[in-house]
Amino acid sequence: MRILREDDFDEEMLENYCDDPYFKFRHDLLELKSEVVPLGFRLVEATPADFAKHISICYDREGVTVQELERLKEHFTYDPALWIALEDTYSGEFAATGIAGLDPEIGEGILEWIQVSSTYRRRGLGRYIVCELLSRMEGKAGFATVSGRINNRSKPELLYVSCGFRDRVVWHVLTRKETGV
Repeated sequence: MRILREDDFDEEMLENYCDDPYFKFRHDLLELKSEVVPLGFRLVEATPADFAKHISICYDREGVTVQELERLKEHFTYDPALWIALEDTYSGEFAATGIAGLDPEIGEGILEWIQVSSTYRRRGLGRYIVCELLSRMEGKAGFATVSGRINNRSKPELLYVSCGFRDRVVWHVLTRKETGV
């Protein structure tokens, strides 16, 4: 496996490698957008098992286990205020969740797991989750970052740009092609 920034990537590498490009954005936390909890939803407490289940149903290729989230809670970037969940007040289902971390050494907020259930997309829930997490980082971080897979059918880049993220960088995750020999 090779991981290259866009300016080190060459199309000729695709002869021997499969490319899975990722974006990375930065937010300066200076102009935060204020959002209110969307009507029909409420913030609720959630367990690592709740987060793991919701994350797994929201992604086609990714997932996380309860054990991985428990380990994340032991990491120095863990901040319980940066684990949030929105519940549909009618059905009681988790509609959107977000997990972020905070690196106090360099003052970076890191959005890690942001997801909205497919039946709840395009209702402003992702925007609420992202903006709420950024607001909770105010005064604790000097900037925030987020990354994700470019070839994602839910187009998360559009969400992050609408929330004020800028300075897009592309990283290419290259895996060697099977030779069949």
